[in-house]
Amino acid sequence: MPKSFKVDEDYNDSRLDKWFKDKVINLPHSLIEKIIRQNKIKVNKKKTKSSYRLKFDDVIEIYDISKFKATEKLKKIKYLPKKKEIGEYDDYVIEDNENFIIINKPTGIPVQSGTKSFKNIIDILKNTKYFENSKPYIVHRLDKETSGVLIIAKNRKFAQLFTSLFRIRKIHKTYLALVYGKVNNSIKTINDDLVYYENNKKITQKAISNLRVIKSNEGYSYLELNPITGRKHQLRRQLLNIGSPIVGDDKYFLNDRKRIKIKNLLLHAYKIKFMINNVQYNFKAKYNSVFEDFLMKNI
Repeated sequence: MPKSFKVDEDYNDSRLDKWFKDKVINLPHSLIEKIIRQNKIKVNKKKTKSSYRLKFDDVIEIYDISKFKATEKLKKIKYLPKKKEIGEYDDYVIEDNENFIIINKPTGIPVQSGTKSFKNIIDILKNTKYFENSKPYIVHRLDKETSGVLIIAKNRKFAQLFTSLFRIRKIHKTYLALVYGKVNNSIKTINDDLVYYENNKKITQKAISNLRVIKSNEGYSYLELNPITGRKHQLRRQLLNIGSPIVGDDKYFLNDRKRIKIKNLLLHAYKIKFMINNVQYNFKAKYNSVFEDFLMKNI
């Protein structure tokens, strides 16, 4: 008989392999892949992948894996922010109510801790007055380098609600970006296939984004972007594919183009809108001073 586990709120939208390492046994990724291929791990009684994003109350069944031995795992240490840092988050709050908070996420800080990061948004928010009587629930993410509108739920009910709305694409996000080159005004949609590799396995995913050129010159363009799908680094990769990478992007850029040294990725989640119980919500976040200075001086 398999062992059954129910996914709790802390692992909503987390990858299956991360949950497995944290909750069951710390194995190398290649072994976890092998176990999944052998149908020893199922989610809601179905075959799955290591990259599957878990949802609240998913039921995970694990069959006999007793022959595998755990590798040494370091204890996860939570980030403890200083009082000054906690106080700064008052300036980032756009909306605060009993069910969720909307913040203007600063650039350079990941939403949650990871193998390459310690300081993170969630651990900071846990220590603010906004979560004295609740805990933060992640319902979506922004890249560490990306600034802008971020939703954090305050209870399980709204975490599930937001997760569902994102899944059925009922939450609409608008980004602003400053990119290299003069983008053609005739480009209204970027529709391409993005290729990823997991354990040397090629994965192709369809990516669609709507685009509007707000302003441009021969050197740079100021764009409004609406991602329809939600792929990893979607906008960054799509803009690279059309020959106009984002200014400040050290991961996706063209080698033959002279790059400006700038400390920020000039990609900003400007607006988010959604409807709950027939009430329309619209929230906007002002871009930071680095973005504003570059825009004023170069376009």
